[in-house]
Amino acid sequence: MEKKFTKDEIIEKARDLAHMLANTEEVEFYKRAEAQINENQKVREKIASMKSLQTQAVNFQNYEKERALKAIEKKIEQVQGEIDAIPLVQEFKQSQDEVNNLLQLVSNTIANSVTDEIIESTGGDLLRGETGSYVENTQKKSLS
Repeated sequence: MEKKFTKDEIIEKARDLAHMLANTEEVEFYKRAEAQINENQKVREKIASMKSLQTQAVNFQNYEKERALKAIEKKIEQVQGEIDAIPLVQEFKQSQDEVNNLLQLVSNTIANSVTDEIIESTGGDLLRGETGSYVENTQKKSLS
């Protein structure tokens, strides 16, 4: 019989996995890109401008100033485009995507592996994605 694991043991392994993920090339690149953005005066100024515009937009929205809100939204879009056009920001966003993709891959791998193990341990059909109890019950019904 296989060893049964406790929640605490699983959480400990999850923390080990998190430590491994935090020490990948993707995460190291992300941290460097973030530090460069924080050190870049031009990016910091654009972000400050964006925050100010967003605050104004909220105020205009609260006071139902539709025309002013539309003008601010246009400015926000323009500043966002300027920020997005900065190569450093593009690198940062790419590194964010890579880290998110890695996390999604790990999450999907865990979910799929758990499902496969459940199917296999119940004598099910992996190709159909059916557990053993499902296969047994559908066979019984088709025989009666």
